[in-house]
Amino acid sequence: MIDSHCHLTSPKLIDRVQEVVENANRVGVHTLVTVATDGEDALAAQAVAEQFERVYFSSGVHPLYADGDWNWSAVLAASRNPKCVAWGELGLDRHYQNPDFAKQQQLLEDQLAFIEDQKGDLRPIIVHCRKAVDDLLPIFESTSFEGSRFVFHCFTEGADEVKRILDFGAMVSFTGIVTYQNASQVVDAAKLVPINRMMVETDAPYLTPEPVRKEKSNEPKNVVYTASFLAALHGLSIADFESKMDENTTRFFNIPSG
Repeated sequence: MIDSHCHLTSPKLIDRVQEVVENANRVGVHTLVTVATDGEDALAAQAVAEQFERVYFSSGVHPLYADGDWNWSAVLAASRNPKCVAWGELGLDRHYQNPDFAKQQQLLEDQLAFIEDQKGDLRPIIVHCRKAVDDLLPIFESTSFEGSRFVFHCFTEGADEVKRILDFGAMVSFTGIVTYQNASQVVDAAKLVPINRMMVETDAPYLTPEPVRKEKSNEPKNVVYTASFLAALHGLSIADFESKMDENTTRFFNIPSG
């Protein structure tokens, strides 16, 4: 299957990226999307994607990097590579006090305007949203972008929030958090997401799923555990569920099937 969101350029993974990709391939995780956190990271993600046939990447600035150099020239340069399949991740984060929320909002506003300026570019947009659904949806609704262009990655909210996101038209992606015993609200939300509106990810090197949560760093190979949990939640065989996730992900990112 596909890991629709990981960070292969993280210091926890980049030094052994060959091993990480091979580990994923060994268990059938044949395609990875490595997601950028700022302009320089987008260029680093491009370099990794060029190294491996079935690795793709995104270009954008994460809200928690709002205090850094946004470097739109690097974001644009990376976006011009044919293996860049999405913008982001972008969004808002109310979980942390820093960076200042107003600065995050300015980054988001500038980034959405930057993407809108790329006329004719219809690539999807990866959303980082933590305790900020009420803030983000009105902003997205005020743009020219269709709701179907967005995926709310690493969903951590509850049923009410996921209903609003689905009404907006976006996809919803789940990490290993949904497998945690203390994440009942995320499980309740996952039950409401139609199979054709769902994707699965690791967000590696973070959020290792059960039953391998004690591993030091998460890897794309572990997406199979989250997939297995969600398949059971929806009463599907793992084979049928993985096939549907591949179909959703290749369609959303416009990448060849594995």
